[in-house]
Amino acid sequence: MGRRKGMLTVAELRTLVDAGTVDTVLVAITDMQGRLQGKRCAAEYFLAEVVPHATEACNYLLAVDVDMNTVDGFEISSWERGYGDCVLRPDLDTLRLVPWQEGTALVLADVEWVGGGDVAPSPRQVLRRQLDRLAERGMGAYVGTELEFIVFDETYEQAWERGYRGLTPANQYNVDYSIIGTARVEPLLRRIRNGMTGAGLYVESAKGECAPGQHEIAFRYTDALSTCDNHAIYKTGAKEIAAQEGKSLTFMAKYDQREGNSCHIHLSLRGTDGAAVLADGPGFSPMMEHFLAGQLACLREFTYFYAPNINSYKRYVPGSFAPTAIAWGVDNRTCALRVVGHGESLRVENRVPGGDVNPYLAVAAMIAAGLHGIDNELPLEPEFTGNAYASGKPTVPTTLREAAEVLANSKAARLAFGDDVVEHYLNAAKVELTAYDAAVTDWEKVRAFERL
Repeated sequence: MGRRKGMLTVAELRTLVDAGTVDTVLVAITDMQGRLQGKRCAAEYFLAEVVPHATEACNYLLAVDVDMNTVDGFEISSWERGYGDCVLRPDLDTLRLVPWQEGTALVLADVEWVGGGDVAPSPRQVLRRQLDRLAERGMGAYVGTELEFIVFDETYEQAWERGYRGLTPANQYNVDYSIIGTARVEPLLRRIRNGMTGAGLYVESAKGECAPGQHEIAFRYTDALSTCDNHAIYKTGAKEIAAQEGKSLTFMAKYDQREGNSCHIHLSLRGTDGAAVLADGPGFSPMMEHFLAGQLACLREFTYFYAPNINSYKRYVPGSFAPTAIAWGVDNRTCALRVVGHGESLRVENRVPGGDVNPYLAVAAMIAAGLHGIDNELPLEPEFTGNAYASGKPTVPTTLREAAEVLANSKAARLAFGDDVVEHYLNAAKVELTAYDAAVTDWEKVRAFERL
């Protein structure tokens, strides 16, 4: 596949800057929460200084909660360490136009220490480490993510003022695969699709989903790092385009009691020659059996990387198409792990992540789990057929607290990611849990204000 429309070389950017077409370059990293964070550089400055020398930002970007509060417990950034800078090293292979922002280009950056070396807990660096481990074994990973969202007629400002209550979904009923239902919001969906195409992404399709106002835009798979980069850019861009259209949309895992927003992740492996390694004729290769067995063996211990927030665990309801049982099946949507495709398209679909997932961490966890199975030649249990919700099999953790506990005790996680990365994200879980435990919710007020 050739270079996608919208992707830029430095020389092409310089031509656009000289012509006055581009005047701003976003330099961004993906933080722990999966958000793009960074700065808007004047294009002239970017070309003259950032391209040859990189740029810097406060290292607290990887050590704050969702509200950007500085919190205790992170080794890489604290008051004691003085909240110094880290280096944002542009990955010029990610340089592209941002069609929905006038005169703007964007580049993603890797995070390094000022004195040299990667900042290991940075999500992009976590994934790079697992890709390096895979490459040492002569393989690469190819990934597609399926990200759902819910569209509302209110603006983000209106939603904020309402406390995110009483919002009007863009559709009033189930529009799963409905052409007339998606037509109701096609102006927005089309803008998002075309915007992403202009930013170098390969759009496949858009379709309605089950919950009122819920939709999904699918993108073609590519190498793991590019897919995660594209995922982060798409998530930010979709919100920005919705805001420009006077609407809002959310990727939160569970907005209400209806179906939540999922992010199914499809992953396959290829050799350095590009040949698929998971299939053996019409069946599974030994590599596939070990790889899939590793997914099963590590799923509970790695769930935090698939479900990083309190809200993430509200999805796991039997009969909701969100998985509970740790089982695998061929084209079985009741299992946590669904095997689909055949031959070169044979792949594993992990159905555990929700729309709030950090793609870099989730894909890194899938690769690490697969390598655990391959390196230890784990045997694969028989395929599950039928309704996995009623299987009686072990389940994914049901709370963030449980997920953090099993991660803390995971030898496989510490071996794959390193103690520094595991402890960093355990502290992130602790921060989230402490904030939640201190909150008084609307649910408590409704039940207790008068009646208790």
